[in-house]
Amino acid sequence: MDKKPAFTTDPGHATSYARRVARHVPGLQDLHRMAGLLLAERMPERGRVLVLGAGGGMELRAFAQAYPGWHFDGVDPSPDMIAQARDIIAEDSDRITFHQGYIEDAPDGPFDGATCLLTLHFLSREERLRTLRELHRRLRPEAPLIVAHHSFPQVAGQQDLWLRRNAAWLISGGMPEAQALAGMTTMKERLPILTPREDAALLSAAGFEDVQLFYAAFTFKGWAARA
Repeated sequence: MDKKPAFTTDPGHATSYARRVARHVPGLQDLHRMAGLLLAERMPERGRVLVLGAGGGMELRAFAQAYPGWHFDGVDPSPDMIAQARDIIAEDSDRITFHQGYIEDAPDGPFDGATCLLTLHFLSREERLRTLRELHRRLRPEAPLIVAHHSFPQVAGQQDLWLRRNAAWLISGGMPEAQALAGMTTMKERLPILTPREDAALLSAAGFEDVQLFYAAFTFKGWAARA
Protein backbone atom coordinates (compact mmCIF):
# COMPACT_ATOMS: atom_id res chain seq x y z
CA MET A 1 0.00 0.00 0.00
CA ASP A 2 1.45 3.38 -1.04
CA LYS A 3 1.11 5.83 1.82
CA LYS A 4 3.23 8.65 0.39
CA PRO A 5 0.30 10.81 -0.80
CA ALA A 6 -1.10 10.94 2.73
CA PHE A 7 1.39 13.41 4.17
CA THR A 8 4.47 15.29 3.09
CA THR A 9 7.88 14.86 4.70
CA ASP A 10 9.59 17.74 2.86
CA PRO A 11 11.67 19.91 5.27
CA GLY A 12 10.71 23.12 3.45
CA HIS A 13 7.07 22.27 3.96
CA ALA A 14 7.65 21.90 7.69
CA THR A 15 9.39 25.27 7.94
CA SER A 16 6.49 27.19 6.39
CA TYR A 17 3.64 25.06 7.72
CA ALA A 18 2.43 27.13 10.66
CA ARG A 19 2.34 30.37 8.71
CA ARG A 20 0.73 28.80 5.68
CA VAL A 21 -1.97 26.80 7.46
CA ALA A 22 -3.00 29.81 9.55
CA ARG A 23 -3.57 31.75 6.32
CA HIS A 24 -5.48 28.92 4.63
CA VAL A 25 -7.84 27.78 7.39
CA PRO A 26 -10.45 30.31 8.56
CA GLY A 27 -10.57 30.55 12.34
CA LEU A 28 -7.77 28.03 12.90
CA GLN A 29 -7.19 28.98 16.54
CA ASP A 30 -10.93 28.82 17.19
CA LEU A 31 -11.04 25.41 15.51
CA HIS A 32 -8.41 24.17 17.96
CA ARG A 33 -10.31 25.68 20.90
CA MET A 34 -13.59 24.09 19.78
CA ALA A 35 -11.88 20.73 19.29
CA GLY A 36 -10.55 20.90 22.85
CA LEU A 37 -13.97 21.75 24.26
CA LEU A 38 -15.60 18.88 22.36
CA LEU A 39 -12.97 16.46 23.63
CA ALA A 40 -13.45 17.74 27.16
CA GLU A 41 -17.17 16.86 27.09
CA ARG A 42 -16.26 13.17 27.34
CA MET A 43 -12.64 13.18 28.50
CA PRO A 44 -11.57 12.43 32.08
CA GLU A 45 -9.56 15.15 33.81
CA ARG A 46 -6.37 13.14 33.37
CA GLY A 47 -7.18 11.57 30.02
CA ARG A 48 -4.97 10.37 27.19
CA VAL A 49 -5.43 11.80 23.68
CA LEU A 50 -4.25 10.42 20.33
CA VAL A 51 -3.41 13.22 17.88
CA LEU A 52 -3.03 11.88 14.34
CA GLY A 53 -1.21 14.28 12.04
CA ALA A 54 0.43 16.06 14.96
CA GLY A 55 3.37 17.56 13.05
CA GLY A 56 3.68 21.29 13.54
CA GLY A 57 2.26 20.98 17.03
CA MET A 58 -0.32 23.76 16.90
CA GLU A 59 -3.28 21.75 18.17
CA LEU A 60 -1.06 19.98 20.68
CA ARG A 61 -0.01 23.33 22.10
CA ALA A 62 -3.61 24.53 22.30
CA PHE A 63 -4.80 21.35 24.02
CA ALA A 64 -1.86 21.13 26.42
CA GLN A 65 -2.21 24.72 27.57
CA ALA A 66 -5.97 24.48 28.10
CA TYR A 67 -6.04 21.03 29.75
CA PRO A 68 -3.04 20.53 32.05
CA GLY A 69 -4.16 17.06 33.17
CA TRP A 70 -4.19 15.50 29.68
CA HIS A 71 -1.39 13.41 28.17
CA PHE A 72 -0.87 13.09 24.43
CA ASP A 73 0.48 10.70 21.82
CA GLY A 74 1.24 12.60 18.61
CA VAL A 75 1.68 10.70 15.34
CA ASP A 76 3.21 12.13 12.15
CA PRO A 77 5.38 10.64 9.37
CA SER A 78 7.65 13.68 9.01
CA PRO A 79 10.65 13.98 11.35
CA ASP A 80 10.95 17.67 10.46
CA MET A 81 7.31 18.34 11.35
CA ILE A 82 7.74 16.46 14.61
CA ALA A 83 10.85 18.52 15.37
CA GLN A 84 8.85 21.69 14.79
CA ALA A 85 6.14 20.40 17.12
CA ARG A 86 8.70 19.64 19.82
CA ASP A 87 9.94 23.22 19.63
CA ILE A 88 6.58 24.88 20.15
CA ILE A 89 5.38 22.56 22.94
CA ALA A 90 8.68 22.36 24.81
CA GLU A 91 7.19 23.54 28.11
CA ASP A 92 4.67 20.68 28.05
CA SER A 93 6.98 18.04 26.60
CA ASP A 94 6.69 15.81 29.68
CA ARG A 95 3.05 15.12 28.73
CA ILE A 96 3.61 14.43 25.02
CA THR A 97 5.05 11.35 23.32
CA PHE A 98 5.73 11.46 19.57
CA HIS A 99 5.59 8.53 17.16
CA GLN A 100 6.98 8.91 13.65
CA GLY A 101 4.71 7.12 11.18
CA TYR A 102 1.05 6.58 10.37
CA ILE A 103 -1.98 5.33 12.25
CA GLU A 104 -0.64 1.77 12.46
CA ASP A 105 2.43 3.18 14.24
CA ALA A 106 0.29 4.64 17.03
CA PRO A 107 -0.01 2.82 20.36
CA ASP A 108 -3.02 0.57 20.74
CA GLY A 109 -4.42 2.62 23.60
CA PRO A 110 -7.13 2.57 24.67
CA PHE A 111 -7.28 6.36 24.36
CA ASP A 112 -9.84 8.63 25.99
CA GLY A 113 -10.12 10.79 22.88
CA ALA A 114 -8.56 11.44 19.48
CA THR A 115 -8.21 14.16 16.86
CA CYS A 116 -7.28 14.19 13.20
CA LEU A 117 -7.18 17.76 11.92
CA LEU A 118 -6.33 18.87 8.37
CA THR A 119 -5.13 15.40 7.46
CA LEU A 120 -7.85 13.10 6.09
CA HIS A 121 -8.29 15.07 2.85
CA PHE A 122 -4.91 13.68 1.75
CA LEU A 123 -6.24 10.10 1.88
CA SER A 124 -8.22 8.16 -0.69
CA ARG A 125 -11.68 6.98 0.32
CA GLU A 126 -10.38 3.46 1.04
CA GLU A 127 -7.37 4.64 3.04
CA ARG A 128 -9.53 7.16 4.88
CA LEU A 129 -11.95 4.44 5.96
CA ARG A 130 -9.09 2.19 7.06
CA THR A 131 -7.57 5.03 9.08
CA LEU A 132 -10.88 5.84 10.76
CA ARG A 133 -11.36 2.19 11.67
CA GLU A 134 -7.88 2.09 13.19
CA LEU A 135 -8.68 5.21 15.17
CA HIS A 136 -11.92 3.63 16.38
CA ARG A 137 -10.07 0.48 17.44
CA ARG A 138 -7.75 2.54 19.65
CA LEU A 139 -10.49 4.40 21.50
CA ARG A 140 -12.31 3.31 24.62
CA PRO A 141 -16.12 2.99 24.28
CA GLU A 142 -17.87 6.38 24.08
CA ALA A 143 -14.56 8.23 23.59
CA PRO A 144 -14.74 11.32 21.33
CA LEU A 145 -13.13 11.75 17.92
CA ILE A 146 -12.75 15.20 16.36
CA VAL A 147 -11.87 15.54 12.66
CA ALA A 148 -11.65 18.52 10.30
CA HIS A 149 -10.46 18.82 6.71
CA HIS A 150 -11.46 19.94 3.20
CA SER A 151 -14.96 18.65 2.38
CA PHE A 152 -17.35 20.30 -0.09
CA PRO A 153 -19.69 19.44 -3.01
CA GLN A 154 -17.98 17.66 -5.91
CA VAL A 155 -20.71 17.95 -8.57
CA ALA A 156 -20.05 19.97 -11.71
CA GLY A 157 -20.35 23.67 -11.04
CA GLN A 158 -20.47 23.39 -7.26
CA GLN A 159 -16.89 22.13 -7.01
CA ASP A 160 -15.50 25.12 -8.90
CA LEU A 161 -17.76 27.52 -7.02
CA TRP A 162 -16.38 26.42 -3.65
CA LEU A 163 -12.82 26.41 -4.93
CA ARG A 164 -13.29 29.99 -6.17
CA ARG A 165 -14.61 30.94 -2.75
CA ASN A 166 -11.56 29.35 -1.17
CA ALA A 167 -9.32 31.32 -3.53
CA ALA A 168 -11.21 34.55 -2.78
CA TRP A 169 -10.61 33.99 0.94
CA LEU A 170 -6.88 33.65 0.36
CA ILE A 171 -6.73 36.67 -1.97
CA SER A 172 -8.61 38.79 0.58
CA GLY A 173 -5.90 37.86 3.08
CA GLY A 174 -3.10 39.09 0.85
CA MET A 175 -2.17 36.06 -1.27
CA PRO A 176 -1.35 36.95 -4.91
CA GLU A 177 -4.26 36.10 -7.19
CA ALA A 178 -2.18 33.87 -9.48
CA GLN A 179 -0.98 31.81 -6.53
CA ALA A 180 -4.48 31.40 -5.12
CA LEU A 181 -5.91 30.35 -8.48
CA ALA A 182 -3.06 27.88 -9.01
CA GLY A 183 -3.99 26.38 -5.65
CA MET A 184 -7.49 25.69 -6.99
CA THR A 185 -6.00 23.53 -9.74
CA THR A 186 -3.73 21.73 -7.29
CA MET A 187 -6.66 20.87 -5.02
CA LYS A 188 -8.69 19.51 -7.93
CA GLU A 189 -5.84 17.39 -9.24
CA ARG A 190 -4.17 16.11 -6.09
CA LEU A 191 -6.62 15.95 -3.19
CA PRO A 192 -9.18 13.11 -3.10
CA ILE A 193 -11.81 15.35 -1.52
CA LEU A 194 -15.18 13.89 -0.53
CA THR A 195 -18.51 15.60 0.02
CA PRO A 196 -19.70 16.34 3.56
CA ARG A 197 -22.30 13.58 3.23
CA GLU A 198 -19.64 11.08 2.16
CA ASP A 199 -17.32 12.10 5.00
CA ALA A 200 -20.05 11.69 7.60
CA ALA A 201 -21.00 8.31 6.11
CA LEU A 202 -17.37 7.10 6.38
CA LEU A 203 -17.29 8.00 10.06
CA SER A 204 -20.42 5.90 10.59
CA ALA A 205 -19.02 3.06 8.48
CA ALA A 206 -15.89 3.04 10.65
CA GLY A 207 -18.04 2.43 13.73
CA PHE A 208 -18.49 5.96 15.08
CA GLU A 209 -21.85 7.15 16.38
CA ASP A 210 -23.52 10.50 17.01
CA VAL A 211 -21.68 12.10 14.07
CA GLN A 212 -22.27 15.87 14.26
CA LEU A 213 -21.02 18.75 12.14
CA PHE A 214 -19.53 21.46 14.37
CA TYR A 215 -17.35 23.52 12.03
CA ALA A 216 -17.92 24.86 8.51
CA ALA A 217 -15.65 27.45 6.89
CA PHE A 218 -15.80 27.61 3.09
CA THR A 219 -14.16 24.36 1.89
CA PHE A 220 -13.38 23.11 5.41
CA LYS A 221 -15.72 21.02 7.56
CA GLY A 222 -15.33 19.47 10.99
CA TRP A 223 -17.19 16.68 12.79
CA ALA A 224 -17.43 15.38 16.33
CA ALA A 225 -18.30 11.71 16.89
CA ARG A 226 -17.97 9.05 19.58
CA ALA A 227 -16.63 5.51 19.47
